[in-house]
Amino acid sequence: MMATGLSQYRPAAGGVLAGAAPALLPDPADDRIPGRGPVEGGRAPRGGRHPGHRLGPGPDQDTLVTSCDTVTVALRHGLEAVDILRLRRACGAVLQSRNGSTVTFLVPVGTSETWHLPGSSCTAGALLPTATDPRWVMPPSGAACAARPTDAWVLRSALCEAACTLTAGGLGPF
Repeated sequence: MMATGLSQYRPAAGGVLAGAAPALLPDPADDRIPGRGPVEGGRAPRGGRHPGHRLGPGPDQDTLVTSCDTVTVALRHGLEAVDILRLRRACGAVLQSRNGSTVTFLVPVGTSETWHLPGSSCTAGALLPTATDPRWVMPPSGAACAARPTDAWVLRSALCEAACTLTAGGLGPF
C-alpha cells in the first residue's frame, strides 16, 4: 500500500499517480498554488514571516483573518498529522476547537476552492484567537506573532499518512 492509502494507484512518469481523481492533483498548466506564489520544488517558500497573518489585540477576542483558509479534522487524526508535520519541520499554526473534538490547520488562502479530502473540511478565512490562547497546538511564533500556514499539499500528504497509521494501529476509521 502506498502512503496515500490508495493501493490501486501507481506512480506514473513525473511522480503523478496514474488514475488519480483530477480533483486530487494540481493542474499541470498552473505553476502557482493559490495564495502563495510560484511553486519552488514542491516546498513552501522559506522566510518564516507571512504578512497579513497578525492576530488580534484583545485577550478574549477572536479575530477574523481572511489571508488564511482552515482545514479541520477530527482530534486524533489531526494530532497524528501534527506529529508527522513536526518531524518534517513543515507544521504551521494549528488550533484545537473550543470543545476539543477537532484540530484546525491554517493553510494558504484559496485552498478551500480546491480541497477535496474525505474526513476533513476546508473553509475560507480563519477566526483566530490571540497568540496566548491555550487552544493553540502549534502557536504563532516570531516577534510579530505571525500565524504561519501549512502548505496544503504537504498537509494533505500528512493527513493521508496519519489515516494509514491510525487504521493500521486499530484506531480508525475515525
